[in-house]
Amino acid sequence: MSLNDTINWVPEHVKEGRFGNWLANNIDWALSRERYWGTPLPVWECEACKHREAVGSVKELSEKAGRDLSELDLHRPYVDQVHWDCSECGGKMRRVPDLIDVWFDSGSMPVAQWHYPFENKEKFESQFPADYICEAVDQTRGWFYSLHAISTLLFGEVSFKNVICLGLIQDAEGQKMSKSKGNIVVPWDVLSAHGADAFRWYLYTATPPGNERRFSSDLVGEIIRSFTLTLWNVYSFFVTYANLDKPTVTTLPIATSDLDRWLLSELNVLVRDVTEAYEKYDVPNATRPIEAFVEKMSTWYLRRSRRRFWKSESDSDKQAAYSTLYTALVTVAKLLAPSMPFLADELYQNLVRSVDEAAPESVHLAEWPAVLPEMIDESLNQDMALVMRLVSLGHSARQKANRKVRQPLAEAAFSVGNASERAAVETYADLFMDELNVKQVRLLDSSTEALLHTVKPLPKQLGQKYGNKFPAIQKAILAMNAEEAAHKLLEENSLKVQVNGESYDVLPEEVEVKALAKEGFAVAEEGAYVAALVTELTPELAQEGLAREFVRRVQDLRKSADLDVADRIELFVEASAGLRVAVEAHREYITVETLTSNLVFGSPPQGAATVEDGFEGEKVTVGLVKQ
Repeated sequence: MSLNDTINWVPEHVKEGRFGNWLANNIDWALSRERYWGTPLPVWECEACKHREAVGSVKELSEKAGRDLSELDLHRPYVDQVHWDCSECGGKMRRVPDLIDVWFDSGSMPVAQWHYPFENKEKFESQFPADYICEAVDQTRGWFYSLHAISTLLFGEVSFKNVICLGLIQDAEGQKMSKSKGNIVVPWDVLSAHGADAFRWYLYTATPPGNERRFSSDLVGEIIRSFTLTLWNVYSFFVTYANLDKPTVTTLPIATSDLDRWLLSELNVLVRDVTEAYEKYDVPNATRPIEAFVEKMSTWYLRRSRRRFWKSESDSDKQAAYSTLYTALVTVAKLLAPSMPFLADELYQNLVRSVDEAAPESVHLAEWPAVLPEMIDESLNQDMALVMRLVSLGHSARQKANRKVRQPLAEAAFSVGNASERAAVETYADLFMDELNVKQVRLLDSSTEALLHTVKPLPKQLGQKYGNKFPAIQKAILAMNAEEAAHKLLEENSLKVQVNGESYDVLPEEVEVKALAKEGFAVAEEGAYVAALVTELTPELAQEGLAREFVRRVQDLRKSADLDVADRIELFVEASAGLRVAVEAHREYITVETLTSNLVFGSPPQGAATVEDGFEGEKVTVGLVKQ
């Protein structure tokens, strides 16, 4: 039991729980089994006096039998034919008919694989005890125990230093898989449909190792859609533009923007955390953070940086963007190597080997990424996390007002938790303006400037909990300042209610909090955070919205015409009056966004790619010709 305390068990509770309790209440191991096939028990017994002798090697057996048995098959029936005279009475020594429990065989694996102690003494000693083993949780009383018991008996030390106990795999409905139920999943079908990498990744990330997990081919397929394709799309974007620009990239980039510094900071946090997780045999935390990082790299960094790659001039800012994204992709490939070996090497071969023949020939031979502490800026990480959170709330407010992101709005205003967060809103005002497509960003004087709250005690929950005291508790809650009560509940704090000299803690789930936006605002909130958008449209804002909708139609036409991302075009426009005014007013914006060299109001020529469409009450025919 003291040796068990030195083992790193995953999940940790198995050490003192399932395995520890088994050791604490252990009984003698009934080692023999009445079987024919297996490892014979090496014990001979005298037929006359019942004297017993245990034989420890083939050499000893040969000596007792008086002949060379080095070529003897040590299984039944051959070993049962070996006899000798009893040293006590001269009777016949015959092997007992029992076999050894097969778990003794499995527990002897560390020594048996090297034929120790008769051979390979140095090999055995260099590899024992094992750094890591893994099996299902039912092996706590099988293989895990036999390894531990035999090692303790022979060497007085552990057989393994780290062990992961896996929960059992169930079907998609949480039922035990069974051939009779017809709910088994054939692994080869999953491998054929989705590949080994997605198969692995699902098992690593679905649940902590010790938990039971649901499994189906569809669940593995979701990994392709939610993670693999996201990463591949970022990689594909980089490759597409790098092949056009032929940038000089480095894995030690000089960041020129907060966005670069943020991604490199998050990247080094990722390397630090994933490395630490692997060292602790913490599978979810060695994999899930990579997925989260790739999502941020795709939906935030790359989306916010697209124009840096698109612009024609190859300045230091563009080079920094290339190097930052390159560094992130190469590092992610290396971090993925143990868990998604095929995808990782595919990325590595094209990103690294194709430009550096001296690099290790596989990602699996490359050095593991090192953390660069000087690149980590926790304050910047927190600020950017706040920005992303508030932007998400801003988009939620837009959806409530049914305003598309392409439609510019006059203002976004925010209420946040503390002074440092207020400073972050001011620092990144330009980012908010661009991301939310608003003309101005400011801080709310208070959250009540844009919305009001109401609180409603829930009769079902509070009535069941407090019985006939509920009416008095309900009355006390409704008498409180609604804003103060709402803020406490939204921050997941309980509400202290005083009734007839007694104090009650009312939980957030026992009171319904409703937010009512004031006129002219669309509002979304989450805890202490509020995003409020001014939704009224001026004629100028409406025109700009039409121009952005028009650009989207041109971009879709470029795709359907199979143009290259760098191809320039001549654009022909036939539009209704309102849309024509909007296109004229935003001509420069439209030509830059669509790589248009010449914009003409008139019918498209013969052979032009064309499309007709209508939106926001306007109609348009667009034609384009590649130049």
